[in-house]
Amino acid sequence: MPDTNASPAFRATIVTCPGCKGESVYASTNPYRPFCSQRCKNHDFGAWASESFRMATQAPPDAIDDPQERVLH
Repeated sequence: MPDTNASPAFRATIVTCPGCKGESVYASTNPYRPFCSQRCKNHDFGAWASESFRMATQAPPDAIDDPQERVLH
């Protein structure tokens, strides 16, 4: 006779794949998580490696723009 008090079956969490925006299983059974596949994971890695992903930033002003402010040590 089956145990009716047993805990419910494990439900995997489904997230949006950052690569293709499809569904992806976020569990230890998915070696590519949070991506849905090796293809999406490699595509994302390639974009980082080629510096396609960049954070917008304002460069600080150069401290030695004025030749009179230059100090030789």
